[in-house]
Amino acid sequence: MQRRPLFIENADQLITLQGHSDRPATHKAMSELSIIEKGALWIENGEIIAIGTSEDLRTRYHSKLEIADVIDATGKVVLPGLVDPHTHLVFKGTREEEFNMRLNGATYMEIMNAGGGIHSTTSKTREANEEELFSESIKRLDKFLLHGVTTIEAKSGYGMDWETEYKQLKVAKQLDESHPIDVVRTFMGAHAVPKEYKENPDAFVELVIHEMLPKVAKEKLAEFNDVFCERGVFTPEQSRLILEVGKTFGLIPKIHADEIEPYEGAELAAEVGAISADHLLKASEKGIKAMAEKGVIGVLLPGTALFLMTEAANGRKMIDLGLPVAISTDCNPGSSPTVSTPLIMNLACLHMGLTPAEVITASTINAAHAINRAHEIGSLETGKKADVLIANVSNYMQLQYHFGMNHTDTVIKNGMVVVKGGVRC
Repeated sequence: MQRRPLFIENADQLITLQGHSDRPATHKAMSELSIIEKGALWIENGEIIAIGTSEDLRTRYHSKLEIADVIDATGKVVLPGLVDPHTHLVFKGTREEEFNMRLNGATYMEIMNAGGGIHSTTSKTREANEEELFSESIKRLDKFLLHGVTTIEAKSGYGMDWETEYKQLKVAKQLDESHPIDVVRTFMGAHAVPKEYKENPDAFVELVIHEMLPKVAKEKLAEFNDVFCERGVFTPEQSRLILEVGKTFGLIPKIHADEIEPYEGAELAAEVGAISADHLLKASEKGIKAMAEKGVIGVLLPGTALFLMTEAANGRKMIDLGLPVAISTDCNPGSSPTVSTPLIMNLACLHMGLTPAEVITASTINAAHAINRAHEIGSLETGKKADVLIANVSNYMQLQYHFGMNHTDTVIKNGMVVVKGGVRC
């Protein structure tokens, strides 16, 4: 059945972000939002057909208005649907007891080495069946949608054995097929060294590269391959091997880099041609410059730094050095248990030095580049998917000025209204 055209008009500001689809925005371009006042969109069959002022589009499509659904965006801002390029969406259970431990002085690595952290969630996720994982994860997706997110990346990594990694990726695929949000899958078998391999981590690396990666590729379970390069987890040499072998199977490299201490993760990301390096709290200036030169996107996770009570990554310096920056919730049960992308956008301003305009770029078109989707989402341009967020503010700066608030009024996914008045349709 053919959908009725959708006409969005009278937006106080229509933020298009046009012109950044071929390459991510850097430097001053991260502040170029390409705003149309009293802007409008004409959408047909899930695709953006025309962009312009309301007056121009009303004139152009006058003969079709009577068969179109019309949304009056007076007093509101219209922008691309938000993109979250780094989450651990599929998992079982919570870890609130660790929050209390950190408040009493325990560090992230101390908790993990004591059997908590990633290992705690791994145990619960291994025990859960697919139905349980799906049920928990789709509730998180629903909440993401209500916060304006229309595309999300989801990593495995809470299994570190083939059966559970397969289960996580299979559930992520089921979520993609059954929920309005598009779910992009990343294999992260190398999220930590399982307890059973603690005395022989190289043997686990061999398991990942010789058994898991070939199966992921054969089953077409993921598009990306991620590794946690950190002292006490995987060394730069082990990480390089995992990422390079993944490339031979067609998996695009990503890397958790320099989160806890400087460990040459940013340099490694540039060396292997990763699409993104994420965290980067302790990345060296040399590594950031190398990433910028190679076009690797820096995905910053301000909620993680806040929740772990550590100093945030210096996003201001990274942008000034020419790094294309994206931001993400890092939704996970231990270090960033949130689905509030708007809050993450606030924190990127308050704790990382980004401007309100840069934050919008970082959570739309640059985030889309970080998951290889900028050709179809992340900006409002003719021929792209009609993934649209209508925010109940009169200018884009109010999105960050009113911090800790969800301004989502309407969400349109593939040309269909899925959230209206802040409520799921």
